[in-house]
Amino acid sequence: MIPVPGGTVDLRDDRRGICWQADVAPFLLGRCPVTAALHRAVTGADVSPSTPADSPVTNVSWLDAIEMCNRLSELSGLRPAYSRAEESGEVAWDRTSDGYRLPTEAEWQYACKGGTGGYRYGEIDDIAWYDGNSGGRVHDVGGKAPNAWGLHDMLGNVWEWCWDLYDEEVYGAYRIFRGGGWAESERGCGATVRRRSHPTFAIDDLGFRPARTVGTVVSRS
Repeated sequence: MIPVPGGTVDLRDDRRGICWQADVAPFLLGRCPVTAALHRAVTGADVSPSTPADSPVTNVSWLDAIEMCNRLSELSGLRPAYSRAEESGEVAWDRTSDGYRLPTEAEWQYACKGGTGGYRYGEIDDIAWYDGNSGGRVHDVGGKAPNAWGLHDMLGNVWEWCWDLYDEEVYGAYRIFRGGGWAESERGCGATVRRRSHPTFAIDDLGFRPARTVGTVVSRS
């Protein structure tokens, strides 16, 4: 996990034509997306059997990601961040929890930029696997240059689920994912690109990385 300092981030929704600014408290974020090996070890499930152990796990829904975060918290002696209502299936986030969770989209975009102000934190071929260089497949994590904060694969390789609802009035339960994947065009791999789908949706270029809430900034080693 990489410590991310607090700050502010400018967000926008091109569909609705709105912009807003969000405050981001210090938090921890996975250095890379969750790998297939880690997912198998924590959940006992093999949702993408053909995926190499050190590549990002794919074919995981938002609900799968939530469940793994809770299991990882329990294995680590932390309080799970999420609970799910038996009748409605609605997921609630305990924001006082110290357990693993999905980043908010504000946290994700802020961390992706890594203190830079551009659409990407480097030249795309240096930092991302996308349709122009991926060879049509997912790649092991950490194979491209990280951003300034030490986070790998924030763009390309796999899209990453975030906590947030996309637009509840129009899309209901649809959740946001960010970052672009190995099958995405160059244009689609940028810090501000937003996509959405149903929380049960799973595909071969969509994964996630865990976050944790912290009370104070943790210095980098």
